[in-house]
Amino acid sequence: MERNLRVLDGAVAVFDGVAGVEPQSETVWRQADRYGVPRMCFVNKLDRVGAEFHRCVDMIENRLQATPLVLQLPIGAESDFKGIIDLVAMKALLWNEEAKLGEMYDTLDIPESHAEVAREWHDKLVETLAENDDELMELYLEGTEPTVEQLHAGIRRATIAAKLTPVTCGTAFKNKGVQPLLDAIVRYLPSPLDVEAIEGHAVRDEDQVLTRKPSEDEPFSALAFKIASDPHLGKLTFVRIYSGVVETGTAVLNSVKERKERIGKIYRMHANKRTEIERAGAGDIVAVMGLKQTTTGETLCDDASRSSLSR
Repeated sequence: MERNLRVLDGAVAVFDGVAGVEPQSETVWRQADRYGVPRMCFVNKLDRVGAEFHRCVDMIENRLQATPLVLQLPIGAESDFKGIIDLVAMKALLWNEEAKLGEMYDTLDIPESHAEVAREWHDKLVETLAENDDELMELYLEGTEPTVEQLHAGIRRATIAAKLTPVTCGTAFKNKGVQPLLDAIVRYLPSPLDVEAIEGHAVRDEDQVLTRKPSEDEPFSALAFKIASDPHLGKLTFVRIYSGVVETGTAVLNSVKERKERIGKIYRMHANKRTEIERAGAGDIVAVMGLKQTTTGETLCDDASRSSLSR
């Protein structure tokens, strides 16, 4: 888990709506704190008996010492869970029971029965954002209601700065709440360009600090963080590319062992599926074939500009 967290720009912490924050969740959360990974939370399984959204939010605040920013409220509970209230746009998202695996939902006005609670939590969202974002604080002091776009921008800034942790909800098993979660990931979590330049040192001089910006124009540098064995492909090395570009057949340097390696095939992984690609650039996480000497935690770089990454 630590090896994986090290290469992430952002993460989604998934919590059981019944169990809340479990001990293992606390351990992983502390590891993410150590590496400064911006996070969002998804409270899952709200259709199960005993699920309680607000209890889980309280546990996130009390056990993890995080500042949760509630973006959604559930409509219904347990077997009556029907959808969510979007507190940013102030709309209700209701999933059609007839749609297969919840693939369709309707965007409607918030029901009267939930309007007062939604307004209360919306005001709380704006206040919390204003306390952690200068631009929204100015609007708040002027008595101006921020637009949806201004709220999106403020949430993104506060999330990337690790001041706030957005909280969404749903039930992944029935595919309710997953689509808004994916939208929130794109809106609020950082892209590779939002991350600061990675620092390292020259191979033969640890006092010489080198930086690599997340740009394809920089010299190539990547970190091998996982080794896996595929029954059809053999040994696969998962790498996070921090700068530059790598192509199939490229010769790279393992700066830790000072051994040259040749990149065989490059794959973009999708869970248990993979797609072969010809090149990968800064910000990509890919699996490569052909690395015989490289193990986890080692740096691959351009031979002309030798460096060893640290984070």
